[in-house]
Amino acid sequence: MTTKSVIDNGDTSFFGHPKGLATLFFTEMWERMSYYGMRALLVLFMTASIQEGGLFITVASATAIYGLYTGAVYFMGLPGGWIADRLIGGQKAVLYGGIVIMCGHIVLAIPSDKTFFVGLVLVVIGTGLLKPNIAAMVGQLYSSEDQRRDSGYTIYYMGINLGSTIGYFVCGYLQVEMGWHWAFGAAAVGMGLGIIQYVLTLKNLKGAGSQPAVKITGKAATLSWSIIGVVLAGIAVITFLMISGVYAFNPVAMAQNVAIAITVVFLLYYAGIFFLGNLNSDEKRSLGALFLVCIASIFFWTGFEQAGSSLNLFGRDYTDRMIGAFEIPTAWLQSANSIFLVILSPFFAALWINLAKRMITPSYGFKSALGLIIMATGFLVMFFAAQFAASGLKVVPTWLIATYFLHTVGELCLSPIALAAVSKLSPKRFIGQMQGVFVLTYSIGNVVAGLLAGNFDPENLEQMPDLYLQISLFTIAIGVVVMLFVIKTRHWEKRADNFV
Repeated sequence: MTTKSVIDNGDTSFFGHPKGLATLFFTEMWERMSYYGMRALLVLFMTASIQEGGLFITVASATAIYGLYTGAVYFMGLPGGWIADRLIGGQKAVLYGGIVIMCGHIVLAIPSDKTFFVGLVLVVIGTGLLKPNIAAMVGQLYSSEDQRRDSGYTIYYMGINLGSTIGYFVCGYLQVEMGWHWAFGAAAVGMGLGIIQYVLTLKNLKGAGSQPAVKITGKAATLSWSIIGVVLAGIAVITFLMISGVYAFNPVAMAQNVAIAITVVFLLYYAGIFFLGNLNSDEKRSLGALFLVCIASIFFWTGFEQAGSSLNLFGRDYTDRMIGAFEIPTAWLQSANSIFLVILSPFFAALWINLAKRMITPSYGFKSALGLIIMATGFLVMFFAAQFAASGLKVVPTWLIATYFLHTVGELCLSPIALAAVSKLSPKRFIGQMQGVFVLTYSIGNVVAGLLAGNFDPENLEQMPDLYLQISLFTIAIGVVVMLFVIKTRHWEKRADNFV
């Protein structure tokens, strides 16, 4: 059975967009408040001393665990998208995912080292259900001819960053004033508010995501649920063995293996849809154009996700955060990115619409490559800041803020546009799965980012400037290569207009 969402091109209730966008906007806002509020503290908590209430883990291990956690969060988007597409629909996936996320943050709020990793696992599973499907439902609010799609995703993205701003300030403040676990508890409250808002305004979606795109029934459904149950039981057993000390693992080695494994899964799944999905020539060309966007996304998040790891530690250890007698909480520095996004998102939303009115429509691939290059220039700023730090000086926060500004501009060129690209260029019957496949680019980028951050050895500060410079130059080179390929693929994107 194939179902379609009810699309009303005349609905302009929410800043010129469908009312359903408001439901998804505020749900994602509160979910991101919980996620980023906790994420800002994760590496800081793991590397803090026992006296400070932390776990006292080495930087290399902590950043590897951080990469594994954030990478797993997005990896689970693949099965989450499939479950919505084939079993329960996007609306239920978002609701159930939000509930599991809230339970995860509640567990994190328990002051116990052993339950800490249980909480992380629950957040990973819940986000895998929620994240790809809420993004897919945004696209289902618009017809393929609706020029508001890119602008709608940019507004939706502003909700993400409004939520993360709240999370940084609330959780960062509570960590300093009340302790780590109070901050984790605040994340649970935020997700709870998101769930309440979602349930109360669910009717605004008008059928978008209410049913699976291609529902499976009978024995196939029974087998699918059985496999899901076995996988969840396996995760529970492995988690128990780890926290009980029966199974010891090397976070760095595991992160390396996981990065390779997720990359293989991404390539095989993408190739499976491309070659075995019974696609016509237009759909294959559109997927070819989308592949370039995926490549840009992988390298973008590898650099961007230094925010929660190496840049976060730089803010704590090498940045002068004193304003008179007040010390700025480390987590607050990360809020610069979210604040810039909230401020700049309306301008970028208007930019794409005004360019379209003038018949100027840069391709998705071009916008993504441009965003990658702009993000990479932020590490040139950190190259100079790291030189001061390596000489034994603490730098002013302006260096990090300037870096986050460039990362923000790059993000607005790439991230919401890439989400719109997946929605527009994916074959309609694979839309949920393609959102999940695309989320794997976040996963790969996050795991590699954690490994990369582990190279910033606090005992070898003199290496720090060159590491930032290498990240910048290599990423710029990737962006240029993608732009060269876009010369060919920009015409392929137009094939998506023929999709039904």
